[in-house]
Amino acid sequence: MSDTSQHPEATDDVPGAAVPTTAVPALPAGEFSWHRLIGVDELDVGRVTTVTVERESLCVTRTEAGFGCLANACPHQGGPLGEGSIEGGWLRCPWHGYDYSPHDGKPPPPFDDAPAAFRTEVRSDGVYVALPLTDQRIRTVSDQLVETMTAWGVAWVFGMVGHSNLGFADALRVAEADGSLRFIGVRHEGAASFAATAYGKLTGGLAACFAIAGPGSTNLLTGLYDAKMDRAPVLALCGQVPSSVRGRGAFQDTDLSAAFADVARYSATVQAGSDAAELMNLACKTALVERDVAHLVLPDEVQVQPAPAGERAAGSPQGRTGDRGISPAASALDAAIEVLSVSARPMIIVGHGARSGIDDVVALAEAIDAPIATTFKGKGLIADQHPLACGVLGRSGTPIASWFMNEADALVTFGVSFANHTGIASYKPIVQVDFDPMALGRFHAVTVPMLADVGVGARALAGALRGRAGTGSAAAEVAARWDIWRAEKERRQVDDRGSGVNSAIVFEALSRLVPADAIMTVDVGNHAYSFGRYFEPCGQAVLMSGYLGSIGFAFPAAMGCWAATQHGSGAQASPWSGRAVVSVSGDGGFGQYAMELTTAVKYGMDITHVLLNNAELGKISKEQRAAELDVWQTALHNPSFASFAELCGAMGRRVTSADELDTALSDALAHPGPALVEVLTDPLLV
Repeated sequence: MSDTSQHPEATDDVPGAAVPTTAVPALPAGEFSWHRLIGVDELDVGRVTTVTVERESLCVTRTEAGFGCLANACPHQGGPLGEGSIEGGWLRCPWHGYDYSPHDGKPPPPFDDAPAAFRTEVRSDGVYVALPLTDQRIRTVSDQLVETMTAWGVAWVFGMVGHSNLGFADALRVAEADGSLRFIGVRHEGAASFAATAYGKLTGGLAACFAIAGPGSTNLLTGLYDAKMDRAPVLALCGQVPSSVRGRGAFQDTDLSAAFADVARYSATVQAGSDAAELMNLACKTALVERDVAHLVLPDEVQVQPAPAGERAAGSPQGRTGDRGISPAASALDAAIEVLSVSARPMIIVGHGARSGIDDVVALAEAIDAPIATTFKGKGLIADQHPLACGVLGRSGTPIASWFMNEADALVTFGVSFANHTGIASYKPIVQVDFDPMALGRFHAVTVPMLADVGVGARALAGALRGRAGTGSAAAEVAARWDIWRAEKERRQVDDRGSGVNSAIVFEALSRLVPADAIMTVDVGNHAYSFGRYFEPCGQAVLMSGYLGSIGFAFPAAMGCWAATQHGSGAQASPWSGRAVVSVSGDGGFGQYAMELTTAVKYGMDITHVLLNNAELGKISKEQRAAELDVWQTALHNPSFASFAELCGAMGRRVTSADELDTALSDALAHPGPALVEVLTDPLLV
């Protein structure tokens, strides 16, 4: 049938109109079984409904001639017949008005395309239908892809299931049922990409985000750009419209390869006939080795095609990667020793890129008596209580770190990008250690660019400098500078304009109460600057949206970090197993993905969220004032976020004065599930 060859009015109840056939459908040719559909009195004459039996969606009708049961898909374009209506005795498709007999599915002549019809039988306890026995599920290309990515260590997928990714979603369902992975269904795809990105930042491993074609996929882009700019591995999996309509302006037909071209280091479309396992191998390898975004596009019809048989039907990382522990070249090591051997006041700076080798860097600092500062992204890599720790260097940092930067006569940096926010003095002698050759001397020339794994490079330097005579005075100088700064922080804690709790008090309380091994995610805004200055980490792992600086990062990132805490137990436990997860944001940031609190409740995520509510986009207000502009359009209309949390099924606590902080934070941290502490803060005391 075509759209113009059959008109709805052609079968209306008028003289000469066709009459629907009422033949009784034959029983299935092979093995079959009877299934109860509905009660006899559940459907009135002249009505239609949809019934699902096991995985089969069926259209059930009732006319004067009795009950009928058809496959719930119009042969024209798959319209849901169970949502149609009975008109003139015919079942009319709700999408295009095509007509079929409610009993045997046949259309009016001369047409012959009919949905499958099934024999019904009225019994004392209801209406039954005879259905052929369900075929065993066929292993698909999607199964092959999922088996490959789980072999590469993908154990968590964050996303939304929809019409253009259903085949792949079913493969995820099967993998979840056999324990190969966990799926977290989010409320917005942007939260999925942030969660997967944070998982990669924290663990160095790979998680996936998953979306439909069109807007679902484009919603992933912000979180993926965060991964790209902060060098975090992440796998993006996007459904796509059927290839037969691709490029023809179909519903949600977007060029995903073009849309993801800038953000993805690797992007491919799995076509019919593609070596799907090999494409997934390359995607996972690229994400992990390059610490970047990998992207696969999955056309709708390819997802459900049968997978090839054989031992190599699924891929794996076996024989695909080598040891990444790069040793520094002898010439670079000699040049670094030459710089440091004559330095009286060396200083070490570590960034997020030093996360995996931080123990070796601290050992080097202790060996050469050098104070250590971190970038903002590297906050927490060394506890502020360490005798050589100076806190954060730069705009979000401490006066301790900036003082030692001014006094240093040589710098050694590990995993640092030299962003302008950090404020590393480019005119000083610099030994830069990084695994990425493009990061070396990226913004300006350095004295010694050393290509090496952070840990390997630090060990090599420590060994070569073993005989260097240190002054032994660095720790005493660091302690003296901390005394000055802590006294200043105490003075700031008593500031009170009567307009809310000041940030110095909030982060002093968090410094005391957050467990030392917690994982913390921090959003973008005034609170982030306060966190950098006032919070004193004592072992916590800290994550943020570093170079993208995306507001809204903290809470969805906390969901990804929570996933990392769920891995294994006993000897199989990951380093993150069982750790507390604490996220910190302003009201502007939390509002971006507030409904993900329901996701956390659904999956029982033990996340404590601390929300500093100053009823405005405080950082923007501050920037407007600094630019001598009027403060404009930064005020926010907020609900009671604590009440909102309770409505979502989480714990909610509201703090309006400093004396309520400790109790609220302690209760939230002890709560075995999602908890939100809303602190009403002064927008000017940051």
